[in-house]
Amino acid sequence: MSQGPDHQRDVIAELDFHVEAGVDLCLDERPHDRFSEVEEASPWRPAPARNGLPTHDLPPLDRPSQISAPRERPQADPVPPRRELPPRGEALATSPARTYGQSAASKPGEAAGDARARARDVATLEELEALLADFDGCPLKFTAKNLVFADGNPASKLMFIGEAPGADEDRVGKPFMGRSGQLLDRMMAAIGLDRTKAYVTNIVPWRPPGNRNPTPQEVSICKPFIERQIELADPDVIVCLGSPATQAITGTKDGILKARGRFYPYRVGDREVKALATLHPAYLLRQPLQKRLAWRDFRLLRATLDGKA
Repeated sequence: MSQGPDHQRDVIAELDFHVEAGVDLCLDERPHDRFSEVEEASPWRPAPARNGLPTHDLPPLDRPSQISAPRERPQADPVPPRRELPPRGEALATSPARTYGQSAASKPGEAAGDARARARDVATLEELEALLADFDGCPLKFTAKNLVFADGNPASKLMFIGEAPGADEDRVGKPFMGRSGQLLDRMMAAIGLDRTKAYVTNIVPWRPPGNRNPTPQEVSICKPFIERQIELADPDVIVCLGSPATQAITGTKDGILKARGRFYPYRVGDREVKALATLHPAYLLRQPLQKRLAWRDFRLLRATLDGKA
């Protein structure tokens, strides 16, 4: 009985259906014991392995013309000459310091010395800001968007110092512009202050990547600038916000929970001023229960400004 094109089309459609359904094996209607079946001899049966590699007994060729000529191997690309690396301690010509145009003070100690020498020569806060904008010794400058110098009233006798700018500060170019800055404004308002009566800055003027804390090396490089900034602003009271600022300004090794609520002496020129350690607003946003400690510190600050402490 002949089968027409309609039957063939149905068979192909059924096979396509099984392929799309994921069928990859056809089984018989009755089971088979494959292990009991006698293995049939085959002219292509593999021979025993030699040196760990299998070989095959191939049937002889019927005609000599079946033997093809060996193919020529392509010429290998010439091996490029090996590049000689400079001796240890010598920088490559394309090192990051050269690429970003950093100054010769590439090491943290040399960069800090260069910063101290430059900061010593400036006479105003405007000159210091211009110097920082042109300073290439701190690698944070090349990952930040803007220099975050200061905000508020530089003629005020009260100076707040944080650790480093965040994402909002980096975008705007002023310190304490984000949520922590809003909390700082509310904390100042609670004791009758605002930014017209205080000067606000950070120990590091560039944002560390990912809002991380500045490293000791980065703080060391930028420390001469914040020290000169304090000298030029000449405050009577300094408020250190957070552990990095407290340790950089006061020299204490204590954590902020132990150091907070205490005044440390800080020398500005030929006179000594007070430096109060307290909690950073960003920490208070993460730990709201600690606001009670910050409130005690700000009450102490208010009493000091009023001459009662």
